[in-house]
Amino acid sequence: MKAFVAGATGETGRRIVQELVARNIPVRALVRDQQKAQAILPPEVELVVGDVLAPESLNAALGDSTVVLCATGAKPSFEPTGPYKVDFEGTKNLVEAAKAKQIEHFILVSSLCVSQFFHPLNLFWLILVWKKQAEEYIQKSGLTYTIVRPGGLKNEDNSDVIVMQDADTLFDGSIPRQKVAQVCIESLFEPAARNKIVEIVAKPEATQKSFQELFQEISN
Repeated sequence: MKAFVAGATGETGRRIVQELVARNIPVRALVRDQQKAQAILPPEVELVVGDVLAPESLNAALGDSTVVLCATGAKPSFEPTGPYKVDFEGTKNLVEAAKAKQIEHFILVSSLCVSQFFHPLNLFWLILVWKKQAEEYIQKSGLTYTIVRPGGLKNEDNSDVIVMQDADTLFDGSIPRQKVAQVCIESLFEPAARNKIVEIVAKPEATQKSFQELFQEISN
């Protein structure tokens, strides 16, 4: 297995990279700024300069990777096309490159509540709408996928227990980014995670379950 991570220098992406490195899985990280990436990411990570918005850069960037983890996302800004470009067009470009390379598994970090149009987050240039469009594009692509929809993201890890449910059944809650990264990596190894959308939050009072159990309980 060789993992390609898009959005590798973002808060969630860097934790995905750390988790992969901890598992001794070779990583190629797609970065726009090599110096910034070198300061953030572990030294054993192979850095490739490129951009999901420059599709011609992606084929070479993917190289000999076998799985793709996409943790890109538009940052809040006054640029109305940001979410459309990054969350939809960028993901679409990566999906097409992954298809051309016959990638074995595509993991997308999406968001809770993407199916709710009247969600406050859509005030940020319809970000959830474009994330949902990206999910649908992956589902129709023919690639093996896992779509991970986390609740509100926390930078600090905690001892709360991961709760995983079917698509469109969790509507609030939060989760540390470290746990999101763990779910993404585990989904590469769990056959029950294939071609599923999983919604995740973390709760202190939840019952601890193995990742195998969590994924097997998802019906979609």
